[in-house]
Amino acid sequence: MTSNTRVVVIGAGLAGVRLARRLGELGTPALLVGEEEHRPYNRVLLAEVLAGRYSPEVIALPAPAQLTRARVTGIDRARRTVECADGSVIAYDRLVLATGSNPVLPPLRGLFSAGGHELPEGVHAFRTMDDCLGLSKAVRPGVRAVVIGGGLLGVSAARALAVRGAQVVLAQQAERLMERQLDPNASKLVLRHLKDLGVEVHTECRVRDVRCVGGAVRSVEMADGYALDADLVVLACGIHPRAGLAQDAGLDVRKGIVVDDELRTSDPYIHAIGDCVQHDGTVYGLAAPALEQADVLAELLAGRVDSRYTGTRSLTRLTLTGPDSPFDIAAFGETEPRPGDDVVQLTDATRGTYRKVVVRDDRLVGGVLVGELGTVGALARAWEGAEPLPSDGGPLLHLLTNDGGS
Repeated sequence: MTSNTRVVVIGAGLAGVRLARRLGELGTPALLVGEEEHRPYNRVLLAEVLAGRYSPEVIALPAPAQLTRARVTGIDRARRTVECADGSVIAYDRLVLATGSNPVLPPLRGLFSAGGHELPEGVHAFRTMDDCLGLSKAVRPGVRAVVIGGGLLGVSAARALAVRGAQVVLAQQAERLMERQLDPNASKLVLRHLKDLGVEVHTECRVRDVRCVGGAVRSVEMADGYALDADLVVLACGIHPRAGLAQDAGLDVRKGIVVDDELRTSDPYIHAIGDCVQHDGTVYGLAAPALEQADVLAELLAGRVDSRYTGTRSLTRLTLTGPDSPFDIAAFGETEPRPGDDVVQLTDATRGTYRKVVVRDDRLVGGVLVGELGTVGALARAWEGAEPLPSDGGPLLHLLTNDGGS
């Protein structure tokens, strides 16, 4: 099968779907090629599916008009075609790689059998809908689950498993939870929240071995020799750009697929967006930059030549829903002050909330917010606008204390 389509987009995640839909709205049809059997979905909400709050249908994305399911195995840049695993060939005038990212699988003993690529029974990555559905099937009240990794993904997974009644242990190699996004005070609140749900948290704890019996996981061994019994193990050790197709095609790949301000790769007929790209030295791995890149590229491919992508000032947000009130986490900009910066902090131990913003030269440059938050939207707008704050500080305190600004 050969399809002559002007724009072909490989990857049916958030970035690919957004691009295809925007192009359709702008009168430039695109063929979206996705390899997952499921309808395109919002990966950010997988933890809510695992927690049982949403069904898979709820997080489905509106599918664009032209969507084909195939696994792309190669790019022929000279012929401007892509080859698929089923033998089909798709021609393109412009190709867009929105291939996303893969989970980091740590080099643990026992994780793979000699020469194999299949994880043992009971060991799950947490990146795709299949991962999520496999975990959902395996979790039940009382099951012993070990989550390896205490970043955004690990905290989400541990929270979801605990809500489903599992006995959860979270093993984090760093000295605190979500250390890339949160300051020490905010990390402590997240730790308290998980412990209140019954999650046992070990920080500064390196896992070295996954022990299996009959091909199924039975325990996880730490570097100090301490063993944790486990029926389930969740690998939440981060992500890395999925750039193999680009690399095999000879494109410039460093930390990710290198793109310029027009989101072009080293081949002018191939663009890239989302988790797989490196722009101006940065690999974001977050939803907001991926969506912004998709919007910019749609304008460019539709002929609006003045559009450029100059980077995203991204906000990380995680809402942990449960039987009680939601527990919100948000971090944006520079969360650690430099010498001379002003810091405003508000802590309410009773409500378990913490709000901190960093101000430099009368401008809001970053913040960390934890707890029941109604202030995120207003603060984020003040930060994104980069407007000088009034010198009396009143509006900033209003933003920090007002629960209606989201």
